[in-house]
Amino acid sequence: MDPHIAAFGGGAEHSYLNPYVLTLLLLAGIFIIFLSRRWALAAMLTVGILIPMDQVLVIAGFHFQSIRILILWGFIRMLREKFGGNKEILSGGMNKIDKAVIFFSIFTFIDGMLLWREFGELNFQFGNMYTAFGLYFLMRFLIREEADVRTTIRTLAYVSAFVAVLAIYERSTGYNMVYNVLNGARAATFAKQFGTDDRIRAAVSFGHPILAGTYGAIILPMFVGLWWRYKTDRKVALLGVLAAFTIAVCANSSTSLMGLIAGLLGLFMWPARKLLRTIRWGIVILLISLHMVMKAPVWALISRIDLTGGSSSDHRYEVLNQCIIHFTSWFMWGTKDYATWGWSMYDLGNQYVFVADTAGLIPLICFLAIIVMGFKYLGSARKAAEENGEKSEALYLWALSAMLFANVVAYFGISYFDQTQMIWYAQLAIISAATLGGLAHRMRRSQPMPAKIPLGQTRLQPQGANRATEAEKPNRPLPRPFVRA
Repeated sequence: MDPHIAAFGGGAEHSYLNPYVLTLLLLAGIFIIFLSRRWALAAMLTVGILIPMDQVLVIAGFHFQSIRILILWGFIRMLREKFGGNKEILSGGMNKIDKAVIFFSIFTFIDGMLLWREFGELNFQFGNMYTAFGLYFLMRFLIREEADVRTTIRTLAYVSAFVAVLAIYERSTGYNMVYNVLNGARAATFAKQFGTDDRIRAAVSFGHPILAGTYGAIILPMFVGLWWRYKTDRKVALLGVLAAFTIAVCANSSTSLMGLIAGLLGLFMWPARKLLRTIRWGIVILLISLHMVMKAPVWALISRIDLTGGSSSDHRYEVLNQCIIHFTSWFMWGTKDYATWGWSMYDLGNQYVFVADTAGLIPLICFLAIIVMGFKYLGSARKAAEENGEKSEALYLWALSAMLFANVVAYFGISYFDQTQMIWYAQLAIISAATLGGLAHRMRRSQPMPAKIPLGQTRLQPQGANRATEAEKPNRPLPRPFVRA
């Protein structure tokens, strides 16, 4: 096997668990299982981000990376609260994002087994499903209301500030302090200067410098939203913005910079929010027109986007181009042959292509549905906030939409395979929690108004009609809006 492939995709043959990491994981377990939801969230996010995924405990062939151990603590807490306090797992009940995540994970599992039909694939798919379900539903369980969203964003601001300091040090010296000190399974690759085309790129604790920069890009809009929403948190929000921007720049990657620009562009589009439908259709028409007049397909424009002077843009275009050309090879349940489609095609540096090539069309549709429903919920809640005269809340929800848009753009340059997955699922949980109140408001507005009472009749004693008893009145429960902190 190519050592480059082994460094970024191969599983560890035995355990690599630093004693300091083991201590942090056990301490985090105490916080997650026994302390309040606020402390559980802080422990989960802090340890999950700062501990690399190459810290792994191998038991009977099953790989428990640090993040999977945190998920185990979270499952214990969920069971304790469910059976001890009879608390619901999902605040507000199951929504369409939840269903899309479930279908995405299940069909990915099924298609993977149909494609490979090997026992080793069963192990691999169970691990992926454990991670996806564990991270998403644990985040949905912990992030239940607006106060939890606020705690999550504040925690990310403080953690990101520490990550930014490490990123600056790595970018200036070429020395990765995290991998050098912890000495995990991939320390030999990441402990030394990491770069391409003579460019030093900071990876910090992430699985790749591009993922480190993407992390900074996709969280920056959340801090802007915190600034807009809470005046008392503006110092924390400013710290988060500076830290996220620093991390994205120190990664020295076109993908992270494009995600950063996409998030900022989304934020600046607030004045044009009522023209979004026109803008979207205009972009569609423009792309179709370009596709008809260009010699190359319109997605070849990806190869023209390079913000750091590297040579990876051509690869991003070719990965997408080969995926489209070989549609009939993967649409059923994925393909084993994508690595043979061209030079370095084993590197699926595109989340959409990764899902398509490895799992097929149905998981790709489910993945796109997750994104679409996220935008739909945020748009409905933002309009409800504006109709209710709550501009700060509307701005905050708009910032979350910019956050989601940053992910959409970043996914064209990288697939999330490290702790960035946790941030992605946390952001989906934030969308569900933050839009709960707005959706309830819109549902109330959609309720039919009571009929007008004829002149001379009173509401308490209507004439010529039998009054319904309390038992006969329809019961239409609404989602409980979140409580503002």
